[in-house]
Amino acid sequence: MATYTIIGSDQKPYSLVAADDIRRWIAEGRLNGQSLMKSESDAEFRPLSTFAEFAAALAATTAPETMPPRLSSGVSAPVKNSRLATASLVLGFLGLLTCGVTALIGLILGIIALVKIKQSRGALGGGSIALVGTIASGIILLMAILFITFAKLEGIPHAYRNTCVANIRLLENALNTYAVYNQNHYPAATNWCDALLQTDASLTNNFRCLADSSRSRCSYAFNAQLSGAEVSKVDPNTVVIFESSGGWNLSGGKELLLAKPRHYNRVLVLLAGGHLEQLPESELVQLRWNP
Repeated sequence: MATYTIIGSDQKPYSLVAADDIRRWIAEGRLNGQSLMKSESDAEFRPLSTFAEFAAALAATTAPETMPPRLSSGVSAPVKNSRLATASLVLGFLGLLTCGVTALIGLILGIIALVKIKQSRGALGGGSIALVGTIASGIILLMAILFITFAKLEGIPHAYRNTCVANIRLLENALNTYAVYNQNHYPAATNWCDALLQTDASLTNNFRCLADSSRSRCSYAFNAQLSGAEVSKVDPNTVVIFESSGGWNLSGGKELLLAKPRHYNRVLVLLAGGHLEQLPESELVQLRWNP
């Protein structure tokens, strides 16, 4: 059996090495093609790669690793949809039930999802879902804001009307008090505001309707035909105080009625019997002005 002498990694010669040992060392990585060795017939050392009997062993150690097969151009790996995109869509439509609260969150998540999907360069899907979720969330959020805004605006006329009703009722109380101290007579039409304010000083802010866009100090007028009249002799259906364009101590008749009602096409009118009417323009012609 042939033997060989090799130069080890420690640069020392090792003799009488069998061919099988050399093949084993090649497999273990202890020898390679550049390792120096000689056979019994060689006079000089030469690289192991020059020995034909070890070519197969060396080839086995240098064979390329098997690579996994590539997908053909017609096959694409499955893409995972963005969870943020799905959440945006769901929260957006839930905004219909939450007055836009979840729609705001859905809008934010939708924008974030669109950015992340774009940055993923195709690794993340769901772009159309994120777009729909973002648009739906934005629309529903806008609808909620408009609804709340209009609801508040709708409530303002109600508040103004209620305040106006309260004003006229307080003026009525002052009229009754004035009559008690003045032989059961109404005040003079020329200074009725002054007379009521002297009767009740707390009425300072009750002569003006909040819905009155004019700068008038008083938003009401007094029926001039009741100037100084005896309260008990006035027909209960006669107009006493009514909404007008305004003016301190303003008095007169139907010519002073509002051309444009302030409260839902209704004009407030206090009658002598104590009834407070809220009349549409079509019924104003039926009012009684004569005592």
